[in-house]
Amino acid sequence: MLRKLSGAPECRNRTCPTLWGPEDAKNYVVQGYAITDPERLAQLDLPEGETVAVVPAAVLEKYFRAQR
Repeated sequence: MLRKLSGAPECRNRTCPTLWGPEDAKNYVVQGYAITDPERLAQLDLPEGETVAVVPAAVLEKYFRAQR
């Protein structure tokens, strides 16, 4: 079962970038804005089955500050 750990502070509609987890004590799930620009994707050279998302720094910083 996933649980919300941190979200975009300005989010009002609950569909914003969010950090979820841990689902298995090893992995986190990150909800963000899909990168679809072919040039940016080519720079990453992603293997099949992987994707990337843009997540505002504030989402991750909020979580890691709370962990201190």
